[in-house]
Amino acid sequence: MFTAGFDNQRYLDEQSKMILERIRKFDNKLYLEFGGKILFDLHAARILPGFDPNAKMRLLQELQKHAHVDVILTIFAGDIERKKMRADFGITYDVDAQKQIDDFAEWGISIGSVVITRYEDQPAANLFRNKLERRGIRVYTHRKTKGYPNDVDMIVSDEGYGANPHIETTAPLVIVTGPGPNSGKLATCLSQLYHDHKNNIRSGYAKFETFPIWNIPLKHPVNIAYEAATAEIRDYNCIDHFHLDAYNIPSINYNRDMEVFPVVRRILQKITGSNEVYKSPTDMGVNCAGKGIINDQIVREASKQEIIRRYFRYSCEYVMGLVDKEAVDRVTSLLKELGIELEDRPVVKPAREAAIECEKNGKGNEGIFCGAAIELTDGTIITGKNSELMHASSALVLNALKHLAQIPDKIHLLPPIITASICHLKKVILRGKKVNLDLEETLIALSISAISNPIASEAMEKIKELRGCEVHMTHMPTPGDEAGLRKLGVNLTSEPEFASKSLFIN
Repeated sequence: MFTAGFDNQRYLDEQSKMILERIRKFDNKLYLEFGGKILFDLHAARILPGFDPNAKMRLLQELQKHAHVDVILTIFAGDIERKKMRADFGITYDVDAQKQIDDFAEWGISIGSVVITRYEDQPAANLFRNKLERRGIRVYTHRKTKGYPNDVDMIVSDEGYGANPHIETTAPLVIVTGPGPNSGKLATCLSQLYHDHKNNIRSGYAKFETFPIWNIPLKHPVNIAYEAATAEIRDYNCIDHFHLDAYNIPSINYNRDMEVFPVVRRILQKITGSNEVYKSPTDMGVNCAGKGIINDQIVREASKQEIIRRYFRYSCEYVMGLVDKEAVDRVTSLLKELGIELEDRPVVKPAREAAIECEKNGKGNEGIFCGAAIELTDGTIITGKNSELMHASSALVLNALKHLAQIPDKIHLLPPIITASICHLKKVILRGKKVNLDLEETLIALSISAISNPIASEAMEKIKELRGCEVHMTHMPTPGDEAGLRKLGVNLTSEPEFASKSLFIN
């Protein structure tokens, strides 16, 4: 049974109020750097039960009632070139940028400009630029800032920020966002400030990031979950000593902001010609997420579960060669720091037991015995195993749907004629090596069966009840399983074991 630990409406009310107050401090022109994800912030939704994953977009809609909003999207040219992935959607950053443009439009907010940062004429960046410009989207390129980070006189000059083209904006609030960290959001904001002040426009800068939450303890599981989520880029939380020195009030920030703050402060002083700028990284922020927490215990437990998820994710990415061992070791140390065991995740042990049972029965496929488990919203645990006919995830979902629709286990949802036809297509006609059904194929087969089978139709209607459920697998999902599970909207973890002995799966 779901119990909220976070009041989303209270958060939105407090957050919009603070941002509007900050706009008024700068003659109604504020560049607001949006950290994290504006849309589909699934990390925040998982560790703050009750948080709307699209809360930031709802915030923008609320702000638009009081002040027009412009949006600039930044993307690092190097991330385009090396095809960096957004793991939760399984798409590259450049594709995610295009998706964001479409998603914003659906919410009635237009991304007016895209900036390719640290641009060095990379072929992939040029292709991305051409694609957007030919769709009528304004694209700017910013090269690496001369003198950064030590030579402030060079940075704040026509050869530094002045070398960047000025991005046209008309709104009092300009949101600067990007598909991930290190996308060039800060540099874009400061470059805009430089051009504005040259034109006698007294604009300002602020930063909006949900995590870490500045006014809860350093070692609170919510803040530690942020460290787990950013283990790959080596972020860690710390006391904002600038804030402590200035106000004698402890607050939490993270290493990158602390390291860059002295440089940012000198740049802001140089641009504005005033020493009356922010005294700490916390001062720069406008985050009110802490005010939305209404049940600390629920939030703590949800955050601990997220740290376990991150451990499994990094472990799988390590064996796939996507991250180094240090990322796995970092999350391992966080688990130990909080006294968390992997089997504290309720679906881990049942999935492992299902794999053991599968092996005892000798009903795996290709000598691989996979188990899977799902925790339904009422706390019920359902398991599934792989076989010559189905992948473990396919069996799991069908078993879960039967339970939800109160269909006896002995009743088959997929008629043998349909499964046999799919296997014939895969093995004989397409000459594939794998004939057992992955989850995507199973869902298609279920939809076909539902045309003539009322029981299958009843089961298919229960699919939406799987969204948000917890799933664990003893082996990493194949592409078809991963795509199917992502569409179902479950929170998936898996052991760092391959589901096949083959290096190439077709």
